[in-house]
Amino acid sequence: MSQFWSPLVRTLTPYVPGEQPKVSGLIKLNTNENPYPPSPAVMAAMHAVTADSLRLYPDPDSSQLKQTLAAYHKVKPEEIFVGNGSDEVLAFVFMALLKHDAPLLFPDITYSFYPVYCKLYGIDYDEVALTQQMEISTADYIDRDCGAIIFPNPNAPTGIPLPLSTIENLLIAKPNTLVVVDEAYVDFGGETAMPLTQRYPNLLVVRTFSKSRSLAGLRVGFAVGHKDLIDGMERVKNSFNSYPMDRVAVAGAIASYQDEAYFQKTLSDVITNREQTTQALQKLGFSVLPSSANFVFATHSAFSAEQLAAGLRERAIIVRHFEHPRISQYLRISIGTQEECSKLIEALTQLTT
Repeated sequence: MSQFWSPLVRTLTPYVPGEQPKVSGLIKLNTNENPYPPSPAVMAAMHAVTADSLRLYPDPDSSQLKQTLAAYHKVKPEEIFVGNGSDEVLAFVFMALLKHDAPLLFPDITYSFYPVYCKLYGIDYDEVALTQQMEISTADYIDRDCGAIIFPNPNAPTGIPLPLSTIENLLIAKPNTLVVVDEAYVDFGGETAMPLTQRYPNLLVVRTFSKSRSLAGLRVGFAVGHKDLIDGMERVKNSFNSYPMDRVAVAGAIASYQDEAYFQKTLSDVITNREQTTQALQKLGFSVLPSSANFVFATHSAFSAEQLAAGLRERAIIVRHFEHPRISQYLRISIGTQEECSKLIEALTQLTT
């Protein structure tokens, strides 16, 4: 610790992202990246950005991207906020909308950036336990005093989704409480809550281009909600960085929405690989939670998850293992290509039989 650190910095325990190994030849199934490349249209659009345009600042409002998103998702441009990946979007959500006198509520097993943001921004929070089946029970939130609620749908790292009707019932039950639904994985089988933003001003939906659109390296995210919510986030953004979206990222993001056939094809391939991998894991004796994401969450009653993760690493395959007591015997396995998934099953067969 430096003598020049502020008191706040001394108290922080930063978020630890999934390992990004610098070793070639690994099968990387630990950070939920899409195994397929982005649409060729995306690459062409980014290459078309001229050197002359790069000498100029980008549009601070990312108007073209907002118009593209609005048309696709059937909302208004002024109901959209865009940022440098959904993590930055979430950072602005926490800062602009989630700090209140009553605590923020989120699941005890969920995206581990949430408590980090709370510490950074001085937000009190309470964790609400998942059920024994590792599901979010919105009934457990209704009678709790809180300033706001946030959860992913599907949840991470479990992959289990909530039906749209359940989210709507929560919005109705708590009309004066902001509910933030983090939909990083929704395209892989969940029901988006985005249409509900047109009827419920207490709903904000956050999305990312990193997973279903294969653009984790580009860093694009957005939020959809009532204009008043978006205005609050814009006030924070423009007090922090007026230009979070660069010209190349905007061009690539727009192009990804213009190649719907490619998008649907890669989604279908990931979902097929997920179902085949789930069945293969179950044949090996794993219990696998029902996933609507691009990963599965699996445990084996006869083998330690930590030992299995180590054994896979020895075979040049990396998956995610968490130290949280409730899930320490689970592995989160990102869905790769069909070939990568086959090699995963082959390695786990060696380790468990």
